[in-house]
Amino acid sequence: MSDVHNTVEQYIAVWNETDAERRKALIAELFTPEATYTDPLGAVRGHDGIDGFIAGAQEQFAGLSFRLPAAPDAHHDLARFQWYLSAPGVTEPIAIGFDVVELDGGRIAKVHGFLDRVPG
Repeated sequence: MSDVHNTVEQYIAVWNETDAERRKALIAELFTPEATYTDPLGAVRGHDGIDGFIAGAQEQFAGLSFRLPAAPDAHHDLARFQWYLSAPGVTEPIAIGFDVVELDGGRIAKVHGFLDRVPG
């Protein structure tokens, strides 16, 4: 498994981590200090901003989890990948998105998120 694939797997793990202290530690490992996250629902900067955004999504979609349906596509310091948000034991995703991450020294510096399908 490539370093980029590992990074994307860790990124998905951050979104699924519900223990706040553990999630903050994972964010500090994975993201650069001034990392940005931007999607149609918001834009945040830094570890605290990213943690707050993820915590809010977890409250809104409690009990659901993110997964990768396929390996990321990467070149240079960029990776793109689709993700699914699903209920446990359900194969049909409730939401589908597509993210592009910019890496800096193996850590995520920017996330550009797109929502392909959201719950009605």
